[in-house]
Amino acid sequence: MLFNSFGFGIFLIVVFALYWFVFNRKLQQQNLLLMAASYFFYACWDWRFLFLLIFSTLLDYFTGLKMYQAKNQKLKTFWLWLSITINLGFLGVFKYYNFFASSLAAVCADIGIHLSPFTLNVILPVGISFYTFHGLSYVIDVYKGRIKAERNFIDYSLFVSFFPLLVAGPIERSTHLLPQVKATRKFNYQEAINGLRQMLWGLFKKAVIADQCADYANLIFANSAHYTGSTLVLGAIFFAFQIYCDFSGYSDMALGIAKLFGFDLLRNFAFPYFSRDMAEFWRRWHISLSSWFRDYLYIPLGGSKTGTWLKVRNTLVIFIVSGFWHGANWTFIIWGFLNALFILPSILLKTNRNHLEIVAKGNALPTPREFMQMVFTFIQVLFAWIFFRADSVTQAFKYIGGIFSKSLFSVPQLDVGKEQLLEVILLIITFIIVEWQGRENQYAIEKLTWLRRRGYRLAFYYTLIIVIFLFTGKEQQFIYFQF
Repeated sequence: MLFNSFGFGIFLIVVFALYWFVFNRKLQQQNLLLMAASYFFYACWDWRFLFLLIFSTLLDYFTGLKMYQAKNQKLKTFWLWLSITINLGFLGVFKYYNFFASSLAAVCADIGIHLSPFTLNVILPVGISFYTFHGLSYVIDVYKGRIKAERNFIDYSLFVSFFPLLVAGPIERSTHLLPQVKATRKFNYQEAINGLRQMLWGLFKKAVIADQCADYANLIFANSAHYTGSTLVLGAIFFAFQIYCDFSGYSDMALGIAKLFGFDLLRNFAFPYFSRDMAEFWRRWHISLSSWFRDYLYIPLGGSKTGTWLKVRNTLVIFIVSGFWHGANWTFIIWGFLNALFILPSILLKTNRNHLEIVAKGNALPTPREFMQMVFTFIQVLFAWIFFRADSVTQAFKYIGGIFSKSLFSVPQLDVGKEQLLEVILLIITFIIVEWQGRENQYAIEKLTWLRRRGYRLAFYYTLIIVIFLFTGKEQQFIYFQF
């Protein structure tokens, strides 16, 4: 059940009506409704994997209570590692077993040993990486004493399975979301309108920008050997906007939907393509995952408060693990490694916190220096995206080799109508302008202060709706559902 589908619209209206008009006076009934709705939502993908979600929830709920009741540190540590081992074990079997088996066979083949590894013919349960990390953050927080173990199973289950964030995040923290689950919620008209506005912008990013860019990115990457260097650059740019608008569009819709029910989810994107260096980019891209790895992996390893070589090690570890989290393919590992290399200079030179505020804050345009910094950072990100998008490491290197050829400076050529291509490029340019104008807000169209009159703002919203209907065709999956 996709956010951008008619079926989800009906589902959302029904749940919203029951939540505020039938169960609005009893918090536990509201939470039970949302939990049941979340399980139904997940079962619509594949009802068989609903049992995996329930098992994961029971595991972390039970081990959290056992840690909280433990009479000594040794027992507490035992329950922590039991939860971590089983959680990562399930994730490893479903997501990484085939990768390790085939990689081992390939290494053995290189030294003359031929193996026929047993592989699993299973599909990856949607959202498993996200709800696993929800549970892990909870048990670690209970272990560290940041939060008390939750005794109410309905409340805890809702924290793990809340349907707006269940299949593609943001990755929530127990310290942030659980208190909201347990607090009485009252309908807030302004927040609901704000949520609808954010949903509208997210749907525009997905249906209009991401899905149109996907058609061209897929065409170019699938036939990269037949295109000029300039066309390959164009393909990488299309993918860059596809993945950003696809994933941040989902996040905007998730945050907007949550606001309809009185919840405030963690912000996941903060205009990352306006970053002036890679450190700033990673503070603005997939914020919930970046901060998760920072708090639960990077800092426990020593973070930046160590010697030079340990800083290098910790940075490499966190980015390679981040790459591996995205998928069982060497392309993702290289993508993570490249991002580590790009960010290391700022960490070693202690310039990684130079750009904490949004670029050109309070100004209409960036300075020439800021503009060049943004361009250089985007080029670094673009280069790494090639590995992320490629089907194999070999294809990625061939794609890059095709870019750095004499045809790099030729006019891009695509087997599509020029009018269609120009239309998508104009849409991207318009999107960049709107994002730039709204970069100081939580999302681009939160306030629209550059449109001074209310009539202009309403016209803008109606235009977005019309454009969405014009470009909405087949319902395309969100990219991050595969992770």
